[in-house]
Amino acid sequence: MRKRTQVSSSSAYKPSNSEATDTSKADEDVKTSNVNVISAKRSGFVWIIMFVAAMYASWCVFYYQFEYMPPPLSAAQAGKRGFSELEAIKHVKALTELGPHPVGSDALDRAQQYVLAAAEKIKKTSHWEVDVEVEFFHSKSGANRLVSGVFKGRTLIYSDLNHIVVRLMPKFASEAAENAILVSSHIDTVFAAEGAGDCSSCVAVMLELARAMSQWAHGFKNAVIFLFNTGEEEGLNGAHSFITQHPWSATVRVAIDLEAMGIGGKSSIFQAGPHPWAIENFAAVAKYPSGQVIAQDLFHSGAITSATDFQVYKEVAGLSGLDFAYTDRSAVYHTKNDKLDLLKPGSLQHLGENMLAFLLRTASSTDLPKDNAVQEEGKTVHESAVYFDVLGTYMVLYRQRFSNMLHNSVIMQSLLIWTASLVMGGFPAAVSLALACLSAILMWVFSISFSVITAFILPQISSSPVPFVASPWLVIGLFAAPAFLGALGGQHLGYIILKAYIGNQCSKRKELSPVIQAELIKLEAERWLFKAGFLQWLILLVLGNYYKIGSTYLALVWLVPPAFAYGLLEATLTPTRFPRPLKLATLLIGLVVPVLVSAGNFIRLASVLVAIVVRFDRNPGGTPEWLGNVILAVFVAVVLCLTLVYLLSYIHLSGAKRPIALAACVLFGLSLVLVLSGSVPPFTEDTARAVNVVHVVDATGKFGGKPEPSSYVALYSTTPGKLTKEVEQIKEGFVCGRDKVIDFVTLSMEYGCLTYDDTDDGWSQSDIPTIHVVSDNKGSERITQLSVDTKGSVRWSIAINAKEIEDYTFKEDSEELVPQDEKSSVDGWHIIQFSGGKNAPSKFDLALYWVKSSTKSADNVDGQKDEEQPLLKLRTDFDRLTPKTEVVLSKLPPWCSLFGKSTSPQTLSFLNSLPVNF
Repeated sequence: MRKRTQVSSSSAYKPSNSEATDTSKADEDVKTSNVNVISAKRSGFVWIIMFVAAMYASWCVFYYQFEYMPPPLSAAQAGKRGFSELEAIKHVKALTELGPHPVGSDALDRAQQYVLAAAEKIKKTSHWEVDVEVEFFHSKSGANRLVSGVFKGRTLIYSDLNHIVVRLMPKFASEAAENAILVSSHIDTVFAAEGAGDCSSCVAVMLELARAMSQWAHGFKNAVIFLFNTGEEEGLNGAHSFITQHPWSATVRVAIDLEAMGIGGKSSIFQAGPHPWAIENFAAVAKYPSGQVIAQDLFHSGAITSATDFQVYKEVAGLSGLDFAYTDRSAVYHTKNDKLDLLKPGSLQHLGENMLAFLLRTASSTDLPKDNAVQEEGKTVHESAVYFDVLGTYMVLYRQRFSNMLHNSVIMQSLLIWTASLVMGGFPAAVSLALACLSAILMWVFSISFSVITAFILPQISSSPVPFVASPWLVIGLFAAPAFLGALGGQHLGYIILKAYIGNQCSKRKELSPVIQAELIKLEAERWLFKAGFLQWLILLVLGNYYKIGSTYLALVWLVPPAFAYGLLEATLTPTRFPRPLKLATLLIGLVVPVLVSAGNFIRLASVLVAIVVRFDRNPGGTPEWLGNVILAVFVAVVLCLTLVYLLSYIHLSGAKRPIALAACVLFGLSLVLVLSGSVPPFTEDTARAVNVVHVVDATGKFGGKPEPSSYVALYSTTPGKLTKEVEQIKEGFVCGRDKVIDFVTLSMEYGCLTYDDTDDGWSQSDIPTIHVVSDNKGSERITQLSVDTKGSVRWSIAINAKEIEDYTFKEDSEELVPQDEKSSVDGWHIIQFSGGKNAPSKFDLALYWVKSSTKSADNVDGQKDEEQPLLKLRTDFDRLTPKTEVVLSKLPPWCSLFGKSTSPQTLSFLNSLPVNF
């Protein structure tokens, strides 16, 4: 029997003398018997088919995981105890027909009355053994100070807020009232949106859930409370007032918040915990489970700057629970396009059926969490949940303790295998590994560079720096194509270097014929490139495990299946140890699980990033136009480098490199042509640019003096880019530029367009807020007493110079809402934001406690000159259209939409200030 020479791939072909002799004989035998030797050639067509199949599979995973919806059910189909989307849609329609209904508006009063009437109807039609309590709760004034998130460092004050509270429990089991599950959402909207998604859809789901559960609650062991609050859009005030003022709040053990960062689609869990009880019960019964710990990690990291009522329930009440959100069409968030027409059928059915199953299980449970979840969080860090759904049909869930054990096991085994391989292979193996890693590094550098260059170029050549907002598929051509070219080029360069080193090592050995030697060199280089992918994901696994990041499971699924497939097919089942070409089966087996688990998430994250660009510039004009593009480009390049590292290893022995590179260039060029020609507009009526039109009455004067106020209309945008095209259509005397920076207290307009034409009507001197110095004690501890009159405005923001003022107290009608204690600041300012109902007060007392080392100046705050910095600055808002703003809004292009948030001014704003040296 003829012995075949064994050449270890890890030793870079360094056979012993006896093995060399056998190799020569084997080689000679192969030649004389006219048997084909190992070939390093591969059909390029096979690679292209594999690449297309991987892309198509990724899209299918995304579609099934995020786009496929359950069929909407009618009342008859759902039955008395089921959830009907068609009934819930009636509530959405009724609420959106009221138009925008922000806090303090008549429309909000009508929306509350509608919800109250719907709740009373549920009470009348409930099961005779079910006790349904409906309460119209009026909250007192309060102050909300959060310790993290987007509102960190701000004091959020509220007054005259009304909420509807519905409690369901068994009529003959009063003990159920001692433990309750809270389901919460908000009725109010921003002033610019009807709020079909944010959050009339959530309110409608809650009303239909309450109706269905009113037929089940006679068997409950716990109460279920539905909170329809107001004031969420102005700083999570509704949730805070309920938690701190309502007697039922003391009975809440678990909090569920329903939110929307878009309109429709699947409502997914993006925050869970800190205790895993709620997510475990949800995973056990949800019919269409949807939730990703990767979204939770991103939200907690601050990458997505937003906040929900769940933060109040967690921070203030110490509750654990779940936070759901709709994220489809995120570009319409807080704009006119948050409308019923864009709500995807099946969206409400998806959330409703999941929530109904979850509430039925938990309301009947006897083991609700009893302890303060936040206080226990430090003790239960290993008990937090890692969770993700697979195709929206099954949720994988395990606790952090198990995650640590699993990850540590994989890490240790991987390190042992790598160590053994390198020890056996010696110095040549170590160098080959280093060069393979160099190939991966070059892939990253080239890919990110090519994509980022495009991101820098776009604002220079396109009419809009973000031309892909209305057509997210353009991102594939504009960023993914150059990123792919860079990855391919970088890895190919590394492949050439690696192949040259292996060839140099082999050239010293004369045992193999040049033909076989050349073929084996290519095969060995290919295998090292494939192995570099293992090392890349292993590093991410180690880092993620060290920092206890839940999303580390992604590194696990991208490391283990490909490594298993490689070991099974290339090592275990290979009859000889000659390097052999990677089998197609290796890729197919190795990539199935990673694509199934993560492809949908990566595509969803890209779509959300594209949508966020619409509101990216928080201080209009203060952010470079290319920055949003760069962030998106880097994300796309990183995802491509992480996920294509195995597939790209397969291309170097095929003839597919040139045609695939040419196809990527054509795709990139075609995308550029579409952008430059204007064939694909950057914005449409349904995916609009976010703008603000504000009639500003500026009474600040220089150094806080009181000249005649300046009146003008300001137009600016939180979407990157100039407003030249918009102003050309509006006209009305607008002049754009950066020469006049407007300080709106909570934001700064660095770039915008102003007009002073015909701006004297629609407001009066009596609307201008006043700041009066009552007393100024300049003793050892200087204290200044002020009175502030907002003149009827129930929405305002005030900033206090933190360089001069160490602390302050805030009173309303002698009631102290903000006591003297240690205050935090934002960018050198103590910020107070106030919002309230129509009967909210407008006169307040403010006491300022100066720092002992005060210089009576405010240098280096916001980078402005000393004398230009006030001690206090104030903005008051009115949701009122002056004649000039009404004309401007009527001429606003259809691709523009007003954008509202808690920090942005309404359509009429008054500015005033107090100088340091008053």
